[in-house]
Amino acid sequence: MLIGIDASRAVAGQRTGTEAYAWFLLRALIPLAGAQGHALRLYFNEPPSPHLFPAADHVEEVVIPFARLWTHVRLAAELQQRPPDVFFTPAHVIPLSYHGRAAATIHDLGYHYFPEAHPHRQLAYLKWSTRHNGRRAHRVFADSQATKDDLVRFDGIPADKITVVYPGVDPQLQRVEGEMVTAVCQKYQITPPYLLYISTIHPRKNLERLVLAYAQSDLPHQLVLAGKKGWLANPILEQISNLQSPISAHITLPGFIADEDKAALISGATAVLYPSLYEGFGFPILEAQACGVPVLAANTSSCPEVAGDAALLVDPSDVNAISDGIRQLTQDDTLRQTLVTKGHANVTRFSWEKTAEHILWGLEEIGEEGEVEIGD
Repeated sequence: MLIGIDASRAVAGQRTGTEAYAWFLLRALIPLAGAQGHALRLYFNEPPSPHLFPAADHVEEVVIPFARLWTHVRLAAELQQRPPDVFFTPAHVIPLSYHGRAAATIHDLGYHYFPEAHPHRQLAYLKWSTRHNGRRAHRVFADSQATKDDLVRFDGIPADKITVVYPGVDPQLQRVEGEMVTAVCQKYQITPPYLLYISTIHPRKNLERLVLAYAQSDLPHQLVLAGKKGWLANPILEQISNLQSPISAHITLPGFIADEDKAALISGATAVLYPSLYEGFGFPILEAQACGVPVLAANTSSCPEVAGDAALLVDPSDVNAISDGIRQLTQDDTLRQTLVTKGHANVTRFSWEKTAEHILWGLEEIGEEGEVEIGD
């Protein structure tokens, strides 16, 4: 079977959420597909680096440079001229004019809960593209049961069309100590002890409440808010600058963290704080657990599903609950060790190899259905 895959999101220089998903999944899917006798055709909107994916005879890379409307014009034309048996998009949208067998991963529907956290044009596109993917695809892969439930609730996608396939966790993320942690802290001007948030600086991540909870927790720890600034980040930055000193001086925003520094930064933290208002999956929870660091997370959306019994779950709308949780994680050594031990066990549930296996099964299934239809 020839599987065409939109790999455009995998070439991003600074990979976050969906870009990381596409990159890790494809790296696991390429050898698996080859072992199963499938050919892959990867579509890029810019030339990938030579070592982006392992070289393989069963992989064809198709570079289609095009400044605007890449998906619905150039990719669509390529699919029309040379259709694969199945087309899969792991982090984007199925071309509007493509009518072949197709599958898509849908990551989250947070915009339904927090529409104000998106620019108007982006919000309109998210609503359209998610509904289009859900209705057009022969198989939908959802990152979590929470996302599957939202697809059924908001977009009316039949539940039997949706398969929950958990993403994996970066296998390079393991606990490191000593000089590596010291060097990374010096690089980003971070002073231990510190509490770490690591994700996009965005209203949906509940950072305004997190900052208030930190301010009232009265701890000697620095609060590190690491990640790229998203849309509407300014109110969060203004809130921090308006805090009384020395609290504001103990909050630092080092920006995007390079992949090679992430394990050390997480490992050096006293705890990872992730009381996000909504998540389709919640990678930072697993990243903390993989590095042996206790984590505080929201008790809503997919966070409990991902964390299992290995995180301190709190009501993300309650500043006092977040603050109490922070104090527990910094002061209760028994709780910390329990969460670390359980976290190591929990993270073994997730791997990109497992993700790739389940995705490939789904693609094979709809490919076989297509063969039956042609034969009829």
